[in-house]
Amino acid sequence: MQRLQIRDLAWSPQGERPLLQDIELAVGDGEMVGLIGPNGSGKTSLLRCAYRYQRPDQGSIEVDGDALWGRSPRWCAQRVAVVLQEFPEDFGLTVAEIAAMGRTPHKGLFDGHDQADHALVEQALAQVGLTDLKRQAFASLSGGEKQRVLLARALVQQPTLLLLDEPTNHLDPRYQLQLLRLIKALGLATLASFHDLNLAAAFCDRLYVLDHGRVVAAGTPAAVLTEALLAEVYGLQALVDSHPLAGHPRITWIV
Repeated sequence: MQRLQIRDLAWSPQGERPLLQDIELAVGDGEMVGLIGPNGSGKTSLLRCAYRYQRPDQGSIEVDGDALWGRSPRWCAQRVAVVLQEFPEDFGLTVAEIAAMGRTPHKGLFDGHDQADHALVEQALAQVGLTDLKRQAFASLSGGEKQRVLLARALVQQPTLLLLDEPTNHLDPRYQLQLLRLIKALGLATLASFHDLNLAAAFCDRLYVLDHGRVVAAGTPAAVLTEALLAEVYGLQALVDSHPLAGHPRITWIV
């Protein structure tokens, strides 16, 4: 089943040149799909269209077979969870309180959290390994811990689709691998943007390469991450071989 289907999508800021054109993209159930490309290629803009932050000028976006822009923001939030690069204002909230915010799309205006909600929070914090920190202030956590809290909040939403914008951007290698292993193990349909091509190669089932707002390549990491394509898109020479242990492509930039 296609959890996300994007067809013929185009978007431009008002009065400016198009930043996205002719985008065709799909994410199947259980797939982890990566968006790669240089700065300014359109990765964040594409994700913003996919989570209903900005309306495309043309084309269609479907989530679980339904037109995203034909549904309400609440409907979207019940199915699509988003983890961004920036950490939100925490207003003095604890880890558990931040995670519990994931129930908001499923509650009425004056509804409180019931026993089932608390159980979901406990389960999500256990999944991300933060049960022992649930009463700690979010602001006191490390960057890696904060990202895991935001992932827990996303899980509490019980989404069918997970969108991530550079989820490892501010993390050291240990936390990068820890977070991506966790996301991969969830088995959720996931679309994530990456700067680090080696992480994308290691964890993604398929990749879409964006350049100047267009998809210029799509396929498995082995099919997409070629020396010729990297030279064309990034303007740099690279050596591409196979990781000696895992077998996925390994990129070494030539300086």
